Amino acid sequence: MIKTKLPNQQPSIFSTMSKMAAEYNAINLSQGFPNFPTDPALHALVDIAIADGYNQYAPMQGDLELRMEISNKIESLHSHHYNPETEVTVTAGATQAIFTVIAATISKGDEVIIFTPAYDCYSPAVALFGGVVVPVQLKPPFYGVDWQEVEDAISDNTRMIIINTPHNPSGMLFSRDDMNNLQTIAEKYDLLILSDEVYEHIIFDGELHQSASKFEALATRSFVTASFGKTFHNTGWKMGYCAAPAKLMKEFQKVHELVVFCVNHPFQKAFATYLKDAGHYLKLSDFYQQKRDFFLHLMQGSNFKIIPSKGTYFQLLDFSSLSNKSDIIFAERLTKEFGVATIPTSVFNPSGTDYKQIRVCFAKTDETLEKAAAILREFPGF
Repeated sequence: MIKTKLPNQQPSIFSTMSKMAAEYNAINLSQGFPNFPTDPALHALVDIAIADGYNQYAPMQGDLELRMEISNKIESLHSHHYNPETEVTVTAGATQAIFTVIAATISKGDEVIIFTPAYDCYSPAVALFGGVVVPVQLKPPFYGVDWQEVEDAISDNTRMIIINTPHNPSGMLFSRDDMNNLQTIAEKYDLLILSDEVYEHIIFDGELHQSASKFEALATRSFVTASFGKTFHNTGWKMGYCAAPAKLMKEFQKVHELVVFCVNHPFQKAFATYLKDAGHYLKLSDFYQQKRDFFLHLMQGSNFKIIPSKGTYFQLLDFSSLSNKSDIIFAERLTKEFGVATIPTSVFNPSGTDYKQIRVCFAKTDETLEKAAAILREFPGF
């Protein structure tokens, strides 16, 4: 018999709600994926790479040309140089990168501070390697960080802090002051940082992304993970990367080689060419802000309380004036009875704390957003 290592692990809320959306023919605003196509020019680059024979194993670390473009991108945006030979690895999506970081660094009894609500891959990976999750709860409406609370949570066993900016599901951003506070604490207690930056290019209202790589002392102890799938509307391609100092990357690659060895070669060649035009990612914030603003305009007059998202392609909707039901029951009934699938946010809190908020994804066509908003705007509550 197998003794489960994750006895409390349940099916992902994303899979659950997407399945429910399909069963009830509901508009799916739950799982975070665009329902519009990838740039045809990027498709063509994949076809070219396949025709040119890039169909066998890529280098374990990733195609060198792509690693060079990743390094160039980070340096141009954040003024920090990662050596593409030793400090960048291409991964099978950001989730694999995050898992690999945790596998390479966390041992039995190590404590890992996670800001909740948190993306649901962090805690299980920590538990799988015997680590202990120490949650620090972010609270609505703005989900700001209380850095004294963070410091109070640190013990002799604390090994790592995981951050996510822009933050899923709240849409908040870590500010420059936040990152400076994180840097001070990380240095003071000699901590590693895992910085999940998959929405790095989706920032609104003129704000700037404060990458861990931008802060000199922080960068020396940080793994930065990112996602081409989120950036270029092709989450199913499962392509991301990790950047870290050579001494950390060496440990990362020991695990990476065992988990996947390398990732899809023709897609890497396509991204290497595509990244040469910085406009492909620099214009993304404007593109998604138009979608956010369009959705918020459509929602005017609704009884949901809404604070505009600062980043990501998610928006929280506060339904406290519409129902006293739990957010899980609310989301289920909204899907089954009214035809819009969303994500209840209490599932991202280890204690199940329910702030009466659901998360919607606005990375959808205008037609989809119009149909969903028409239902939500007139939603009577229950």
